[in-house]
Amino acid sequence: MTERLDAQFAFLREADKLKSILRASCLIDGSRHENSAEHSWHIMLYALVLSEQAAPGVDINRVLKMLLIHDIVEIDAGDAPIHGNVDHAAMAAKEAAAADRLFRLLPSDQAESFRALWGEFEAAESPDAIHAKSIDRLQTPIANLVTGGGSWKDYDVTLEQLEARVGVPVKRGLPKVWAWLLPKLQTFFAARERG
Repeated sequence: MTERLDAQFAFLREADKLKSILRASCLIDGSRHENSAEHSWHIMLYALVLSEQAAPGVDINRVLKMLLIHDIVEIDAGDAPIHGNVDHAAMAAKEAAAADRLFRLLPSDQAESFRALWGEFEAAESPDAIHAKSIDRLQTPIANLVTGGGSWKDYDVTLEQLEARVGVPVKRGLPKVWAWLLPKLQTFFAARERG
């Protein structure tokens, strides 16, 4: 029991570092950049509130677990902004190595379970992972609309880029939410072009 608790608390101490990883997106009030731990909490809340939008058979409890651990790899790999100029293959390798290291801190049964859940989220092939991935991509566009463009300005994002990088996964898991969001995005980008 002592060894198990030692391992669990070692992982939890290491996970605290996620609070120091800053993301490209700002808080809605514009006061500062959000950290990855805040992002993870917020998208879990999104998943809970929007659970009625999930496809039949999606297990929201599994989705919440995926969202809770999906960005823990940023402790080692850092944040890769979706609209940034990123070598995706190199980042995927860094994140996989980080997942291996971080989850190995846990007792072996939890390490295997968490690593498998993280891998399932990354693959985005199961209904739960498709839903989780769509929720993960949804938060930042909502915040950027409220803040007048937010990180879209920093990365000179176009509507076409947004539809490809965000719209595809959101539409895949949350088609009604995407249908609600797209006209708002079109209005925003049309006004920005005029303006």
